[in-house]
Amino acid sequence: MSAQDRLTDALYGLGWSTVRKLPEPVAVRLGRTIADLAWKQRGKGVQRLESNYARVVPGAGPERLAELSRAGMRSYLRYWMESFRLPAWSEERIKGGFEAKDLHYLTEGLAAGKGVILALPHLANWDLAGAWVTTKLGIPFTTVAERLKPETLYDRFVAYREGLGMEVLPHSGGTAFGTLARRLRDGGLVCLVADRDLSASGVEVDFFGDTARMPAGPALLAQQTGALLLPVTLWYDDSPVMRGRLHPPVEVPGSGTRAEKTSVMTQALADAFATGIADHPEDWHMLQRLWVADLDPAKGTS
Repeated sequence: MSAQDRLTDALYGLGWSTVRKLPEPVAVRLGRTIADLAWKQRGKGVQRLESNYARVVPGAGPERLAELSRAGMRSYLRYWMESFRLPAWSEERIKGGFEAKDLHYLTEGLAAGKGVILALPHLANWDLAGAWVTTKLGIPFTTVAERLKPETLYDRFVAYREGLGMEVLPHSGGTAFGTLARRLRDGGLVCLVADRDLSASGVEVDFFGDTARMPAGPALLAQQTGALLLPVTLWYDDSPVMRGRLHPPVEVPGSGTRAEKTSVMTQALADAFATGIADHPEDWHMLQRLWVADLDPAKGTS
């Protein structure tokens, strides 16, 4: 393990061991202070955030974009402060920490014996939403985690999410799709963050007027298993309670090839994501390149 990897792992470990012990008002102030310091330094992540917001809020001038990026960094650090503290939250705190609109799409889908896929963008705190599902609703679910470097950091994230009641599968290795399909055929719940895919299998979609790539997995799983595919968007307001909305199901087209159906369904997901992001752009934590035009053609990555 390199020195940089050891430092990264140690910093995350410090967050989970120290921040979780802080009183909530102290953690909130700490997160805001770190966010404002990072925003003032205007590193690559903040600049990319502003660039992405410029697509989401067309016509926004430099002052508006600066306001958005500052709010965006505060939202991003709120996510991290909450995530570090979630393992120490009581069941009642988790149950009261999230409020969802149109939850009936999920409960009715599961009651009908169908599997359900919840697909989310990087909005607000998806880990809190997941903890609420397992704690408030008592519904276990399966998700996928990208393999991080160093491996010890990936192990920390898996242990953290498993501690919140989630089954976590590694993104790499080729077995995740089959396991997800089995869970869905058994009538289970799968949750996937699905607004960024830089792989060769990513589906091109129109997103805020330009081309981006999003993962094919949610649409393919729905086609293969008959599971209900539900877009979900999240946001913060001025209260300690995060808000969310379940959007109407994305239907499988009645005709077309598998690739054509996947394209139509992934575009429908992108449209639902865009609705939530446009309403609450400051809660979209996209500090990386997303649109095809912004990608480095030599590397294909951010």
